[in-house]
Amino acid sequence: MKYSIFLGLFFTLILTKSFAQPKMIDKVIAQVGENIVLYSELEGQKQSMKQNGTPVENIDECELLEQMLYNFLLVNQAELDSIQISNEQVDAEMENRLRMIESQMKNVKDDKGNPITIESFYGKTKSQIKEEFRSTIKKRLQGQEVERGITADIDVSPLDVETFFNSIPKDSLPYINSQLSFQQIAIFPRITKADKELAFKTISDLRKQVVSGKVTFCTAASLHSEDPGSAKNCGRIEATRGMMVKPFEATAYSLKIGQISEVFETEYGFHFMQLLDRKGDDYIVNHVLIAPKFSLDSLDASSKRMEKCYEELKQNKVTWEDAVKIYSNDVNTKENKGYITNPITGEVKWSVEEVNQVDPMMFQLTDGLELNQITAPTLYYDFNERKEAIRIVRVAERTKPHVGNLKDDYNLFRMMALEDKKQKIILAWTKSKISTAYIRIDDSYKNCQFENQWIPKAP
Repeated sequence: MKYSIFLGLFFTLILTKSFAQPKMIDKVIAQVGENIVLYSELEGQKQSMKQNGTPVENIDECELLEQMLYNFLLVNQAELDSIQISNEQVDAEMENRLRMIESQMKNVKDDKGNPITIESFYGKTKSQIKEEFRSTIKKRLQGQEVERGITADIDVSPLDVETFFNSIPKDSLPYINSQLSFQQIAIFPRITKADKELAFKTISDLRKQVVSGKVTFCTAASLHSEDPGSAKNCGRIEATRGMMVKPFEATAYSLKIGQISEVFETEYGFHFMQLLDRKGDDYIVNHVLIAPKFSLDSLDASSKRMEKCYEELKQNKVTWEDAVKIYSNDVNTKENKGYITNPITGEVKWSVEEVNQVDPMMFQLTDGLELNQITAPTLYYDFNERKEAIRIVRVAERTKPHVGNLKDDYNLFRMMALEDKKQKIILAWTKSKISTAYIRIDDSYKNCQFENQWIPKAP
């Protein structure tokens, strides 16, 4: 089997209990140290894979069980090593898991067509759900720390990559679809002091209307807040310590239940909030965000500056690299020759599908361009910075569909070689730890063809 660098069982453990059948007669099917594996958890994993589109014939319960045993072997080692995980780490990870589940459930409805929420699905409040799974999440993080220690110093040399590539049968080399690399010069219009003062006045007036009762908080957020993630839900945000930027968090912890804050500023703009509930580090607020807008004069100045850049590039008065240094004020691309990083892979290469997923306008702008040809200046919305800018884009590279090779796809094969090396190290570590841990597996799984010798051979 291939170990999944601790993203196996515990990544979806909160989900797996949901899929366990309520009328099932449960039992312990395996044990590693003091950690037990229940039949319902194994079945839950299988159901979760089905829900995510894995064909039934591709689900191997013996392989799943071995992954679960490996995960608990990591946890067992973490307990032996007394690895400490803070409550803040557990809370942050819990929020990430709950957000993942909410994303998966956002289009799920019950028999009557009503949306199913986490609370309605479990029949519990979020606080109760968090308390139930706190121990599970903590174990996940402890095991993750052990695994990070096992693989932390592993690297591969160019010779390792070449050896790994040569070990792949020619008919098994991956087929690489067309990929593109993009560069941009972006200018964000300057936000002036007057722009900020206008935004502050706007949100201050709105807060006065809410405090006086002329407008409900829900209406203010729904109609005026510029936080797209919460505005449609009355500005509601559920968070825990460490999740939000410091001024936002400090304000939330300073309020009493029902109290409305004064206007405060973060890197995203001006806010005010109302505290709805707080238990320990967890809190629920409604909030409104108004971001300062650049003036037409500022936009005009940026447009003229970008037009100058465009003309100099067209007339070859400046190289692309120099133009990036001179004109761009985009902190995410300025120091990298304007290359736009693919947030899905962390690399500068994009598949067409990834471009359309992240920035559909990019593909429309560049589809007909030759290499190094530039677009005319256009206004666009930068989702990283949450504001508008003017940009010029060019296609730095466009590969043709091809069978993977070291010249064009070195980084891909380097990652594959690194992963292969990590798997071998993990396999060796697992074999060494099995002999020192208390392990028990139910007889109903004695015929499983495990990769490791979890069940001692009969004398």
